[in-house]
Formats: sequence, C-alpha cells, structure tokens
Amino acid sequence: MKKTLLLLFLTLTLTMPALAQIKPTVAIFGDSYSTFEGFIPKENAIWYKATKQKSTDVTSVEQTWWWQVIKEGGYKLGVNDAWSGSTICNTGYNDDDYTNESFVTRSAMLGRLGNPDIILICGGTNDNWANVQMGEYKYKDWKRGDLYYFRPAMAKMFDNLQKHYPNVELYFILNSELKDSVNKSVETICKHYNVKLIKLHDIDKMNGHPTVKGMKSFAEQVLAAMK
Repeated sequence: MKKTLLLLFLTLTLTMPALAQIKPTVAIFGDSYSTFEGFIPKENAIWYKATKQKSTDVTSVEQTWWWQVIKEGGYKLGVNDAWSGSTICNTGYNDDDYTNESFVTRSAMLGRLGNPDIILICGGTNDNWANVQMGEYKYKDWKRGDLYYFRPAMAKMFDNLQKHYPNVELYFILNSELKDSVNKSVETICKHYNVKLIKLHDIDKMNGHPTVKGMKSFAEQVLAAMK
C-alpha cells in the first residue's frame, strides 16, 4: 500500500509541472484583418504581407493583432483561417456569390480550425462594406437561401462552430465604425448563442485596415477582454 501511494505521489509530482506548462491553443477565424502572408491556408486571399505596400504599414507578422495576443497572452497558435474580403454570409461585393469563402461555409467544414481551446472570430466588416441585406433572425431550420443574409448566416455559423467544437471558448470581435444594423445584429446573435463579444474602439486604420498602431490597440483590447 505504501509503495502504491509513493508511486502515485511521485507520478503526480512529476506530471504537475508539465501540466502547468500546457498553453491553451487559439484558432483565428477571420477576414483581411487577421491575414498575413505564410500564416494562412494557401488558397485564402491575403491582405497583410511582409513587403512594404502603400495600403498598409504592417510588414511583419509580429505586428499583427493576433500574433501579439498569442505572444502576450501566453497562448499557442493553432490554425489561422483568415480570408481577405470574406463575408459572414454568402453574399459578397457587387452582390457576387461568396459561398466559397464565406464564414458560414468555412464554419461547416469539420476540423478546418484544428483542435483549439479558444476560437477568436473577427468578421462582419466586409458584410458591412458590401451592404449585404440583414435578413431576419433565424436560429434553426436554415435553408440555402437564408445564408445569403447576414443574420441567419451568422446564427448558422455559431451553430456550426458550437457543434463542431464543443467546450471550446468562442469570442466574436466586432470592428469599430460599422453600421448600427450590423452592430445590433451581432450583439443580439452573440447573446443568443452565449458567445463572448469584444467591441473594438479607437482603432487607427489605413485604407480601412489596422495600422501598426491600430494592431497594438486591437491586441490590447482583445487581451483585456479575455482576461
């Protein structure tokens, strides 16, 4: 009996430090704000690159909001499934069909975000800029046509994520300077699914996208909300 207890004690003593060092894995699910060359799937469109451009002053991955969150928060980066220009619903710019890259389509692909402990979702900006129709609030029995509207598509996205990733913590990051209809819709749907909402404010931007300064503020606001 004493030997068994001693072995159990030694096992716990040896494994506890290792368990304490395990870092939560964070997956990024986003649009252009979360892209960076070489850190997203090859088929996904990119906005932020390592080369200097007129459209942005962000030229290194260490300057991105999500890299700073991972680093400063003590997390481990999992999959970054960001796609520049992607909308939450299946409607894109000029009323084009964005089903291939939409958030709601990607959320239905089991395993696409790996095996995370936390998923940070940053979207809705392109839906806002593309002036997609809001549609009605709908939380079940979605038809294909429903997913071309913002509200039912966002609800379906959360439904997909919660079914595919049970016990994973979801955060939705709401951009600043969006229309009231988008803001209120996001707030209502996040509340329905009990998804934690992070509302950004005072983000410095260039061509509608966070600058180096904006990325830092972005990261700080996300970290503060997660803590």
